[in-house]
Amino acid sequence: MGTPEFAVPTLEALLSWPGCQVVAVLTAPDKPAGRGQQLAESAVKKTAVQHGVPVLQPTNLKAPEFQEELRGYAADLQVVVAFRMLPEAVWNMPPMGSINIHASLLPQYRGAAPINWALIHGEKETGVTSFFLRHEIDTGNLIFQDAVPIADDDDFGTLYEKLKTTGAALALRTVQAIAAGTAPSVPQVASAELRSAPKIQKETGRLDFQRPATELANLVRGLSPIPTAFATLPDGRTLKVFRARALAEDAAEATPGRWVSDGRTYLRVQTSAGQLELLDVQLEGKKRMAVADFLRGFNLSTLLG
Repeated sequence: MGTPEFAVPTLEALLSWPGCQVVAVLTAPDKPAGRGQQLAESAVKKTAVQHGVPVLQPTNLKAPEFQEELRGYAADLQVVVAFRMLPEAVWNMPPMGSINIHASLLPQYRGAAPINWALIHGEKETGVTSFFLRHEIDTGNLIFQDAVPIADDDDFGTLYEKLKTTGAALALRTVQAIAAGTAPSVPQVASAELRSAPKIQKETGRLDFQRPATELANLVRGLSPIPTAFATLPDGRTLKVFRARALAEDAAEATPGRWVSDGRTYLRVQTSAGQLELLDVQLEGKKRMAVADFLRGFNLSTLLG
């Protein structure tokens, strides 16, 4: 069960193991996409179709007719990766239960956006976890965990790629252990203050220059390349920021929100502590570009006065 690209390597790993028969794939219904708003298939559906695996795309997971169809496949185990919350009648259906592959080291970062929030909080390590589903989201008994270091230059895009590969290997190892009857089942215990990973909202990405530059640089990392951090310029236009770095020095007039530039090579904003140097940006209606290219065609008087 899964929808985005993150779930594809797991599906491919399970399909490649002779000891596993994938009897069906459950994914989101096709959705309108692009300028023409034509129906687009999920990444998981495309992979399933390529391998001749039946695909289920219910609009209502509680519908009796869907649950009856799912029950007809008589699956021993259900594997969930990047999918929506399941009703108990679904996750409790297989005799071996249902497992989830989550992109954090649980119990830290329970929720919909664990990769984003680990970066936003400046973590140096994250990972993937396999666990048995239960009523409360992301709280089931742990099976396995694999840690993944976060590099200084990682953003959401690069860390997503690392974790989807690590998650696929973890999923296969977990399914093999369950099949062999050797999988552990360990209750989650919080050894430190828990951080949650709620769904990213548009306002999450707004750059508030009253915050320290280090926090804002991490926010940019955690939202790049999508959904992207942004600043609202004095003329009301939106400037998306894909890459940025924190500088310790302050401007001569250290007023948060004050823009600083030489007009050719750098664009910085004073924050409550240090400056945020913008490296890769996109003005609404324009293409993404390095700041030096951006400055060649931008009227700095709208920022610097």
